[in-house]
Amino acid sequence: MKLLFVAAFLAVAAAVPSSYKPEYKAPSYPAPSYTAPKYPTPSYPSPAYPAPAYPAPAYKKDNKYDDITITSQSDERNLDGSSQWSYAQSDYTTREESQVQKKMQGVTYDSYGKESYGEVLGNTNKGSSYWVSPEGQKFTLTWTADEAGFQPKGDHLPVAPVHEYELPVAPVHEYELPVAPALPYSRTGPGY
Repeated sequence: MKLLFVAAFLAVAAAVPSSYKPEYKAPSYPAPSYTAPKYPTPSYPSPAYPAPAYPAPAYKKDNKYDDITITSQSDERNLDGSSQWSYAQSDYTTREESQVQKKMQGVTYDSYGKESYGEVLGNTNKGSSYWVSPEGQKFTLTWTADEAGFQPKGDHLPVAPVHEYELPVAPVHEYELPVAPALPYSRTGPGY
């Protein structure tokens, strides 16, 4: 009986082509039918916020002039690198400044970082400023900035005290230093 089953299986397998694939048919379902739910439209009351109340500033302005405005202004830039500018305000504050490029001696660096000393272009600057303090005191400041550094001048700047006494001099000792006695010299040793 086993032999008969194997023979029947081989006969069926030989009769079915090897590319046989069963055909699949997708099931068809009816489209669902339902009614959409109806929700009531929400109603929100309009917010009513009170207007913010800011306290008046508790500080007092520290100048005599409520609205300080610029009364004059100039700015000039030249092709040679020099420039000058100035302004004046309604509180009598003024400032003016000028700058000039100048050749000076200084340190330069090449593209490899090597340092050398020689002629370089630098800026020199001169200017002045005037203002009135809240207490009514008038200040004038002038300055120069060049190869000698920043040099401000003004009556309000502190001045280093000047010493009017002579600096002490180290005492001079008047004595003779002992001298070693002279010994007779004679050449001795190999070759003499």
